[in-house]
Amino acid sequence: MPQYTFPQDLRDAQLALHQTRAECEAYARTLPWSAEPMDGWEAEKQVHSGYRPSKEASPGYTDEQAERLAVYRRRLLELSTTVMTHPFWETLSGPDLVKARTALRHAHEPVEEKAA
Repeated sequence: MPQYTFPQDLRDAQLALHQTRAECEAYARTLPWSAEPMDGWEAEKQVHSGYRPSKEASPGYTDEQAERLAVYRRRLLELSTTVMTHPFWETLSGPDLVKARTALRHAHEPVEEKAA
């Protein structure tokens, strides 16, 4: 993959986007399965199996949980916009632009030394 010299502010925004997305996803996994209070349910037994799908009732999100998730989503939108509209992208076009956007997603990863 070609090497690109990304501006530091673009690299910083991409890393912050990556970290914020990971934090948001980790937080979302701790939340109830439904944002609104919902009754639980149990479905019919599956064919050729004893498995019976079900969900416990969801209390819904608290105001604090909903607000924290909203903060994460606003930050993700802000960072995504910063990355996608950065002036650096105007210096590239066509396949180079696609390759550079892909390379940026991995720019924070350590570079592996190739064996000689």
